[in-house]
Amino acid sequence: MTTAVSRIDWIRLSPWLYTIGLFVLWEACVLVLGLPPFILPAPTTIVAAMVEFWPAIWKNGLQTLFTTLAGFAAAVVGGLALGLLVGWSRTVYAGLYPLMIGFNSIPKVAVVPILVLWFGIGTVPAIITAFLISFFPVVVNVATGLATIEPETEDVLKALGASKMDIMLKVGIPRALPYFFGSLKVAITLAFVGSVIAETVAANSGVGHMMLTAQSNFQVPLVFAGLVTLAVEGIVAYALMAWVEKRMTGWAHRSGFAQ
Repeated sequence: MTTAVSRIDWIRLSPWLYTIGLFVLWEACVLVLGLPPFILPAPTTIVAAMVEFWPAIWKNGLQTLFTTLAGFAAAVVGGLALGLLVGWSRTVYAGLYPLMIGFNSIPKVAVVPILVLWFGIGTVPAIITAFLISFFPVVVNVATGLATIEPETEDVLKALGASKMDIMLKVGIPRALPYFFGSLKVAITLAFVGSVIAETVAANSGVGHMMLTAQSNFQVPLVFAGLVTLAVEGIVAYALMAWVEKRMTGWAHRSGFAQ
């Protein structure tokens, strides 16, 4: 018996056990305190709402996933290009970095009305908002990976006849890869935030729009069903980015703390 228990991979099981424990505790608190569904619905009530409104949840969930992935893809391409440019030149770094910090400090919800004026209500503002909110982490991490090359390493390589382009291609970019793939996990979750922000303000579909409509109709279980949908999509996307990171930069994670 002890041997069988010791063979259980508790690390792999812990996410499921903690999640089940959270929902069991949630259900028990709602029952014990007698909370009405319009205050805090029980998990069983949320599941019932997901079954009842599944067609709407499926349709709007796909819409949010599409806008998120489209904005995220644009952020990866643009962020990687700009990050390489910023990390390549100290002059560009000094000039653009303060501008990027200033722009990133602007709440993206304040940008959505401008996007509506330019592109109207629909999918485009959600994609652009997802792009804007997930763009900065990619740029910063790529630029940091390039900017942290030791000066001694550059001096040695230059003394051996390497050009700046050689240093960038053979040292800088490989060094920046762990930073880049690590930033994807942050960027994908932020992209979901950007999509939902835009959908609650300037969209006719999507999980954010569905939750806003459900809120106005006092369908609180459906609102929580939307939150669960976003959580599941976010977890799956994060796990996918973590898998890509491990496959592409496993050589950079040798410490036991990174497991």
